[in-house]
Amino acid sequence: MTLIRQVEIRGFKSIYSANLELGRVNCLIGANGSGKSNLLEALGVLGAAANGVVDDESLLRRGVRAGLPRLYKSSFVSDRTPAHIAIRVTGSAQETYRVSLLNPLDSPEPAWSYKTEVLSDGKREILSQGVRNKKNLNPKAGLAALERVHLDPTNLAAQLMQRLQEFAIYAPNTPTLRGILPDQQSRLPVGLSGGQLAEGFASLRQQLQSQGDAGEEILEQVLDLIDWVLDIETTVSGTNLLSPKIPRTKRLLKFSDRFMNPSRNELTAYDASEGALYLIFAALLCLLPQAPQLLAIDNLDQALNPRLLVRLMSRLAGWLGHNEGDRQLLLTVHNPAALDGLDLTDPEVRLFGVERNSNGQTCIRRVTLTPELTELNQQYPLSRLWLMGHLGAVPNV
Repeated sequence: MTLIRQVEIRGFKSIYSANLELGRVNCLIGANGSGKSNLLEALGVLGAAANGVVDDESLLRRGVRAGLPRLYKSSFVSDRTPAHIAIRVTGSAQETYRVSLLNPLDSPEPAWSYKTEVLSDGKREILSQGVRNKKNLNPKAGLAALERVHLDPTNLAAQLMQRLQEFAIYAPNTPTLRGILPDQQSRLPVGLSGGQLAEGFASLRQQLQSQGDAGEEILEQVLDLIDWVLDIETTVSGTNLLSPKIPRTKRLLKFSDRFMNPSRNELTAYDASEGALYLIFAALLCLLPQAPQLLAIDNLDQALNPRLLVRLMSRLAGWLGHNEGDRQLLLTVHNPAALDGLDLTDPEVRLFGVERNSNGQTCIRRVTLTPELTELNQQYPLSRLWLMGHLGAVPNV
């Protein structure tokens, strides 16, 4: 598989027009309400379109907030409302999927309709569909999804479509990670809110231990980030670890605390620190082969100590590249410490500043180490430079 390199968005929520080039790790920073999540949701809409239908169910399945049709389309005093929403992605070998979607403001129906749809493997157009009319097939059904069925799995267009179809936005929350609330969007290897964390870790441990020294080293990297942990296992017998009054899943995470008395040092996710759970969640999505090849984590930094966040961010690129295939991660953060874990000298690690212009439209700009920033970075970490305003993407307050 090849990476998605270019993303173009027109007329989606606060993003009136945006172009960006992705790497393997893509970190989005910006003020609250600047449009970071809107970028992720635009990819979620494209993923639903690639799968053949765009409706509330397909959007929720990908972590996109369901809403009234008029809330999806750009609406600014300074510019006319676009006729349609257009989203395009292009891969490393120029394979492309592009779609324009109609989402009527006044007479919404359960499913959006396709206006145009194009699929190319970089050498030939597999689907070149102009404006649809009454003679076409159902305008609410995507044709590219049907074409993908007939493509060889090694075809770059087929791989691009698979990557888009699997895309999801993950936003874990503590009760779901602890296993006391069900995940509203359950999927493998973990749910969008953090469900099946114990099952996911059991699978990860088994797979890493089967990979010899390389796998054991990765497992140690994960465990080392939780300084109080002696070991992490999973169990189906939690009678002595959890009150019977507490809701529980079939399989439980079992932590061994290295500072506690060995006879009473075991605890479940219900009692463990929430930071450990968020860290394990991120590790599963980066390392498990069953995770999507293209995925997003909204607010990766929540519940994490700044120093731990730096260490986690520094591990992401290596973890994403551990398995075969080109996995890509988009993430949003608000904690400045996250930037100190990014190696911006690595071309596959990219930082994007997201902010609103004077018309309220979302602008997305890649932050690169210019000579001026490099010189400043010798004196101050990136976290400090962001707070000082040198990177932009700060609230106007």
